[in-house]
Amino acid sequence: MSRDICIYQEFLTDAHKGQIQETAEKLGFIPHFFTLDQFEEAKDCLQSCEVLYAHSVDMLRSAPVSLKWYCCSFAGVDPYCKDPAIFANPDCILTNSNVYGVTIAEHVVMVTLMLLRRMPEYEEVVRNHSWSNQLPIRSIRDNEFTILGTGNIGVNVAERVRGMGAAKIIGLSRSGRPHPAFDEVHPIADLDKVLPDTKILVMALPGTADTVHILNRERIALLPKDAYVINVGRGTAIEQEPLMAALNEGRLAGAALDVMDPEPLPKDHPLWTTKNLILTPHVSGNMTLGYTCDLNVKMFCQDLANYAAGRPLNSLVDRKRGY
Repeated sequence: MSRDICIYQEFLTDAHKGQIQETAEKLGFIPHFFTLDQFEEAKDCLQSCEVLYAHSVDMLRSAPVSLKWYCCSFAGVDPYCKDPAIFANPDCILTNSNVYGVTIAEHVVMVTLMLLRRMPEYEEVVRNHSWSNQLPIRSIRDNEFTILGTGNIGVNVAERVRGMGAAKIIGLSRSGRPHPAFDEVHPIADLDKVLPDTKILVMALPGTADTVHILNRERIALLPKDAYVINVGRGTAIEQEPLMAALNEGRLAGAALDVMDPEPLPKDHPLWTTKNLILTPHVSGNMTLGYTCDLNVKMFCQDLANYAAGRPLNSLVDRKRGY
């Protein structure tokens, strides 16, 4: 009996397919490749497969009980953890791809510099055909960062701002376990103590019940007037109405949101016109950077070897915890 893999992806190059083909054949698997416009063909193939490599809730819903491993090529797996009924096989292994640290960290550096160098305000100056160039600016150098989430993304952010001269980098995680990328790591339970001294808050949290509105009205009020908020995790992590009010009333220096709630953002949503806010349409990650795609495939092949050998998978997700 053949061991089949259904691969339903849009980003694979011929080189990626060759890499997967070679790895799979050595391990006794047969890969079947489909693009996103071949949903029905992929769904039919999936019925006899034990492995699915994709990022599609709809494809997973159509999987048979015989599916043993779903490798999600995205980092965010909250849709799969919130609804166990998505899995016909309750024991199906779920892994994700923690390969977005580099591209998301670069996005964080970009929007941090835009905020520190007052780009939202200068864009307004230029839009009005004015000429004003004396707004005081700040730097990443000698600045302080508070990073909420010390996983792959948080560590990559910390490493990059450290390389640009950040004076202090504090991490917050569920465990509070020390990590060399951070000067200090606190448990998330200490968030209220940390926020009043925060200069730049970077949020890189997964979407779980515990992270919904973790930055709520009360915690937004704890931030200093000159603080910035950057969110590249999940839009549900921020209570948006009090954030908008704080920005519009000048009680926060600025914010950058790559994620929001809901997505896509409705055309009449007040976030569009909030002051000193940089909005991007969930572009910090995605599969648009070649390095991300290469690493995604490499990690799948590594875990395929682990799976074939009966070893633990590197990117295993605890579906009860949500990450």
